[in-house]
Amino acid sequence: MIVKGDKKVIRAWTMYDWANSAYSLTITSAVFPAFYVATTMDGPKDLVLERFGVRAAAAYPWSLSVGFLIVALIAPILSGIADHRGNKKSFLKFFCYLGAASCAGLAFFSLDTFWIGLACVALACIGFSGSLVFYDAYLPEIADPADHDRVSARGYTMGYIGSVILLVLNLATVLAWPDESWPARLSFISVGLWWAGWAQIAFARLPQGSRTADDVNVLTNGYKELRKTWIELGRTIRLKRFLLAFFVLNMGIQTVMYLAANFAKQEVKELDATGAEVPISDASLITAILIIQLVAILGAVTFVRLSSRFGNVRALMIGAVVWVLACLFAYSLHWAVEFYLLAGVVGLVMGGSQALARSTYAKFLPDTDDHASYFSFFDVSYYLGTVLGTAAYGAVYAITGDLRHTVIAIACFFILGFCLLWRVPPNERTLPAMR
Repeated sequence: MIVKGDKKVIRAWTMYDWANSAYSLTITSAVFPAFYVATTMDGPKDLVLERFGVRAAAAYPWSLSVGFLIVALIAPILSGIADHRGNKKSFLKFFCYLGAASCAGLAFFSLDTFWIGLACVALACIGFSGSLVFYDAYLPEIADPADHDRVSARGYTMGYIGSVILLVLNLATVLAWPDESWPARLSFISVGLWWAGWAQIAFARLPQGSRTADDVNVLTNGYKELRKTWIELGRTIRLKRFLLAFFVLNMGIQTVMYLAANFAKQEVKELDATGAEVPISDASLITAILIIQLVAILGAVTFVRLSSRFGNVRALMIGAVVWVLACLFAYSLHWAVEFYLLAGVVGLVMGGSQALARSTYAKFLPDTDDHASYFSFFDVSYYLGTVLGTAAYGAVYAITGDLRHTVIAIACFFILGFCLLWRVPPNERTLPAMR
């Protein structure tokens, strides 16, 4: 039995954000991308292309796309089963351990184990993304609607703090032995241990859930729960419109998160010791990533205050405007100092947008016990938005040959998202049930 507002349960819930965010920062943003390039490229020479006939720069994002698509396909069914059998925590544990073990498996990544390594990339993505479906579904169960914004922001804040602590420790090791590969490999193992280890606090406090029925086919029931939730979702105008707005906004947010470093590496310059212009260094990129993570803590708190004053939807609209302005600034920037400033703005709006989107969706849910089923649609929107956003980024670059034009495409996502948020009614309007 869950008692809403229990401080011990809420603290335990936020610790899973602390645990799994190490994957987001060390594996997807900072250490593994650089390690991947160092392993698969010899200067401009693509070792993977020569050996396997596929470009290294394409193989990595494709493996991520496979992971996101698999979760998008299976999450709704699994969430329906979890709601029916009352075993959200069991699914949460499974995806957590899958992701943690896959991160540790990246320690053995090399050209000889290239395809196995990419499988670990995809499985780590599945573990991270799949666990969020069941983790997010606890929010409306552990906190009252009035506290959703604060609790969601607290979770993201814990994630930003925890991931930065582990990244700093890993970077200290990597920089101490810059010519060795074992510090990076050790960092991947540390992510797996950090993720699975700290998650035990959440597992110890979060309830399993209540079983609603026995002696049924769990697969067919999962489909039935999914269908029932889809019909109910179609009748709730405010929730449905918000989900569409979130889908479009998230296309822009996730594209920025996953590809900002790629943009900076090709478009941003700095001066070396001789005063010559050179591409932005890895150290400068990592500095920008740390700025984003640290400022995101302030952003999460700021947007909670904005939501209390203007309401959740209007606060997200303010965030969309800031995102558009950030894109316009990115289109014209050229120097690392400007990129640091942009990182601060992105961190501010990123932390607030993500935390507030999750809590807003939780607030808009109808009176239901099928939280995992409803949040599966939220998370599927998240994953599909990531796939489509990054695909659009690649398509614009392929057509125009200019990365700066991709920034305009991303800005269009935020403009459209603002317009869709404008259409979200202040109160729920439910269509009559079909007979």
